[in-house]
Amino acid sequence: MAKSAKTAIKTKDARAAAEAKNWTKVIRAVRSPKSGAYTFKEAIVHKDKIKDFLAQK
Repeated sequence: MAKSAKTAIKTKDARAAAEAKNWTKVIRAVRSPKSGAYTFKEAIVHKDKIKDFLAQK
């Protein structure tokens, strides 16, 4: 299924597909101050801003 979606992106608009490769899904573990349990914060971030996202509290 992912393969067909990837093919659809390439065939519709090559410029948009090239721009899409610059974005990354980043998952960061965040510890809750109340319970101490970990939760996960997900975001789709431009590849140039990944270090900034991970450095946030």
